[in-house]
Amino acid sequence: MRAWQGPALFSFGFRPFFLFGPIWLVVAMLLWLATLLGGIELPTRFDHASWHAHEFLFGYLGAVLAGFLLTAVPNWTGRLPMVGWRLAGLFALWVAGRIAVMVSAGLPLAVAPVVDLAFPLLLGALILREIIAGKNWHNLTVLALLAVFTIANALFHLEALNGDYAAHGIGLRLGVATAVMMIAVIGGRIIPSFTRNWLARENMPARPAPPMQRFDKLVLLLSLPVLLLWVVWPFAYITGAALVALGFLHLARLARWQGHRVLGEPLVWALHVSYGFIPLGAFALGLDQLFGNPGTAGAQHLWMAGGIGAMTLAVMTRATLGHAGRALVAGRATVAIYLCLFAAAIARFWASVYPDLSYVSGLLWLAAFAGFAVVYGPLLLRPRPEKNR
Repeated sequence: MRAWQGPALFSFGFRPFFLFGPIWLVVAMLLWLATLLGGIELPTRFDHASWHAHEFLFGYLGAVLAGFLLTAVPNWTGRLPMVGWRLAGLFALWVAGRIAVMVSAGLPLAVAPVVDLAFPLLLGALILREIIAGKNWHNLTVLALLAVFTIANALFHLEALNGDYAAHGIGLRLGVATAVMMIAVIGGRIIPSFTRNWLARENMPARPAPPMQRFDKLVLLLSLPVLLLWVVWPFAYITGAALVALGFLHLARLARWQGHRVLGEPLVWALHVSYGFIPLGAFALGLDQLFGNPGTAGAQHLWMAGGIGAMTLAVMTRATLGHAGRALVAGRATVAIYLCLFAAAIARFWASVYPDLSYVSGLLWLAAFAGFAVVYGPLLLRPRPEKNR
């Protein structure tokens, strides 16, 4: 670690982004609910639904990706992590993007997109430098996904500036598809590994399939064209059939990791449940299209609120405990956070049939992420205990 005598918040890459990403999500959800109830009018060029979708997918998830990559890349490359004022500057750029998008109606057309896109572009450049310096070439896959995610954000801005409904545009679908691939790639590494570690610690003889076997690689390879079909031709019959098939493949992949054996540790089973929203979302989207009800927001939210929301929350809780020097054991508050998030995703899915459930989903969502900020915020703001000795 590089020496850093300043605030603990900037002593490691995960700290500012894991804390303020969820805090921003809570603020954005409150503002979104207020717009639904007609209480406020946001000063943004985006329509309210598009702003809500953008700030979850590219605002919040962009922060979590930054925290994850700035923490994981030093482990991958053996190089020192970014800390201190350079980290604070990168974080400030993310904050500037959130403000610029929020007040974009009062800014020249190009300002909000440029400010917002500057953050992932700089993050990608920093990660590329570390991968090249550490000669860690196999992790270029993650960097490529970050690049596609940034392109999706640019397309979202372009659609919004053209007056299109960006919340249902190609930029959003490309961003969601890329996030699903990130979960498939990164989750495919960490979930069986953490499961194996817990089973070994508990002296249980069963072991999950090792990460990235032939079957895993086949599923990832087949996921790319299916997700591309959904991005380009979301309402085609063939896309629906392909999504259902993809759901079965990811369900089989998840079953190989033996999540039913780790019910004793929420930090592990939460990862399995979160990954389970990937096949669930594929089934829901595919069946919607096959049975003539395409484009329902509920089905897509199984990927967004479920897969993306739940997986990021599960990763942040585990990473915060580990890097803060705490035991990797989930308390009751953490279990409550997980259950609120899972329930929020399911409620949002059924809100397509029962619209009032969208408010229930929003409240459960607020409880999950506000709960994370309250429970894990002190750990993110304080240095590791051994530094106080």
